[in-house]
Amino acid sequence: LTDAEGESGIPDSFHRKSSFLQADVFHRYHSETAMMRYLKKLENRDLSLTHSMISLGSCTMKLNAAAEMLPLSWPEVQNIHPFTPPEFAKGYYKMIQELGKMLLSITGFSAYSFQPNSGAQGELAGICTILDYHASRGDTQRKVTLIPSSAHGTNPASAVMAGSKVVVVKCDKNGNVDIEDLANKCNQYKDELAAFMITYPSTHGVFETSITQMCDLVHEAGGLVYLDGANMNAQVMLTSPAKIGADVCHLNLHKTFAIPHGGGGPGMGPIFVTEKLAPFLPGHRFTQEYLFDEENVKAVAAAPFGSPSILWISYAYILLLGSDGLEKATKVAILNANYLAEKLESIYPILFRGENGRVAHELILDLRQLKKKGVEVEDVAKRLMDYGFHAPTMSWPVIGTMMIEPTESEPKEELDRFIRAMDLIAKEVEKISIGVWDKQDNPLKQSPHPADEIASDNWSHPYSREEAAYPAQEVVENKFWPFVSRVDNVYGDRNLFCTCNVDWDA
Repeated sequence: LTDAEGESGIPDSFHRKSSFLQADVFHRYHSETAMMRYLKKLENRDLSLTHSMISLGSCTMKLNAAAEMLPLSWPEVQNIHPFTPPEFAKGYYKMIQELGKMLLSITGFSAYSFQPNSGAQGELAGICTILDYHASRGDTQRKVTLIPSSAHGTNPASAVMAGSKVVVVKCDKNGNVDIEDLANKCNQYKDELAAFMITYPSTHGVFETSITQMCDLVHEAGGLVYLDGANMNAQVMLTSPAKIGADVCHLNLHKTFAIPHGGGGPGMGPIFVTEKLAPFLPGHRFTQEYLFDEENVKAVAAAPFGSPSILWISYAYILLLGSDGLEKATKVAILNANYLAEKLESIYPILFRGENGRVAHELILDLRQLKKKGVEVEDVAKRLMDYGFHAPTMSWPVIGTMMIEPTESEPKEELDRFIRAMDLIAKEVEKISIGVWDKQDNPLKQSPHPADEIASDNWSHPYSREEAAYPAQEVVENKFWPFVSRVDNVYGDRNLFCTCNVDWDA
């Protein structure tokens, strides 16, 4: 950022005076070869979808096809400033408009905003939109947001940040929203009710058949319905938030619509609304004359369209699949989850099912009964690493359970491999229960087993190295080695560690 004479164009008051990039890693690699090997070493320590299924419930870790990812390598896509004048970025603006129209068709809504950078930011933007709508009608007292006790944790946090007061709605023993309690809360707060935040299918992995009744109750009390789109993977082309009765929804494009998920971002959580809410959408003055009809400059992100470079992935995903392909993807996601539920139910209880006995696109295994046999859900999660699997979502939304979402991307062979692993782990639990293995020094309690431990001359465990590292035949053929042994998660959560200059290669 210097001119021809070498003078900086940045005012002196903004120059950084403190030292930075002092960690050894920033000074160790001085050639492309060394840097490439360092990055590959880090990659080798990371279990990814290139190794096996990552069945994180509620996270939709699906295939990110190479064809969809290709635009991210194009300089025309990546080397562009967010505030490039629209006349020099016509392709970008056309893509954004076309993607918006396709997602409007999928959701059934009338207007959209690509401002939010994440699902949680979409929630915030959606509740702000609802509150602004009420305020425009003189209903400034409408500040209460009803949220089921089963909701994602970001729901109440987003509502509070938007300036709303959260009131919790009970769930019944089957995990569904308690309709009677919802009706009572709607009546109690009918003069203050702003919104009802609901996830569909529910956070418990089932299609709640009373969803339209819930929306009707809220509307009758003067409130609006915000639908959390985290589970949109089970809705696309089969139903829609608008058809259900919602007024607003956000979409996790980094879940349902194939943008890579995890690692802290980037994400996109655009919101979609009914026609009457369109004037209250977050926007950006820079794009006003090009995309928006209403004068609205309430931005929720600094850039006009959040993180637009990754929108190309969802754009390609939808165009490549088409409406028939999108519908098939949804059906296969639901089929895969129900296949796992049917195959695993004889081994581990399925915690929630819908009225027809089915689950949606994910399921919850109840592992709480293993505690009686001396095994915790964490032990199963760690042991899965020895089988070459990333553990499913653990202890959420119910403590002591595992939430599994296979997605439509996984073939039957991979689902069967996961089922075999869970079956073999159940048999290992029985060995502990009947005393064949020690209560503490056994493969589950000591898992995972990294290569340096297996190869060490100092092997003191009463079980064999083969039982530890190669518990199934397919593991022998395709072994992924965890880099470290068990970590004390609770201790790590409660104690801060400075890793500023840790030598990770030592």
